[in-house]
Amino acid sequence: MSNVEESARAAEDTAPEEADEASPSRLEEEGDVAADYLEELLDIADIDGDIDIEVRGGRTYISIVNEDGDDEPLRALIGKDGEALEALQDLARLAVLTSTGSRSRLVLDIIGYRAGRAGELQRVAEDAVARAKESGQDVALAPMSAYERKLVHDAVAALGLYSESDGEGPRRHIVVSLSEA
Repeated sequence: MSNVEESARAAEDTAPEEADEASPSRLEEEGDVAADYLEELLDIADIDGDIDIEVRGGRTYISIVNEDGDDEPLRALIGKDGEALEALQDLARLAVLTSTGSRSRLVLDIIGYRAGRAGELQRVAEDAVARAKESGQDVALAPMSAYERKLVHDAVAALGLYSESDGEGPRRHIVVSLSEA
């Protein structure tokens, strides 16, 4: 398992204090509410998908897969750079908040996109570290989501360099450097 994949697992398993207090039954309820919401969405879009729910480390994980092998309709739900996936995750969290009154930290994945992306981010981090060492200069990466930035920060640290997030909103990105800022 790569550093980013390990970090992804740790980032997913690290929940805020309120989720640490969440009982397994509350997390299961979150999963059921989110799964019902996502199932309705799949029905409306006429997309086949199977929903798996898992509770681990104080967090609910929901995966949408297609067991008949035709992943193309589900790929549309991932969108460019995972933007649609992030939006669907936010909507599922909102459905949980509306139904239960509790904020959710659930993680949504569609056809293993997040695991594949973790591998890509490991390579991005390794490349940035190599460029920073070779040039002696800071290396700015492309903007990415908070979740992805966390994975890259952890990978850069594991490779012995420093990183910090810079910018705001959709332009927020990581800068890799040889020394701590």
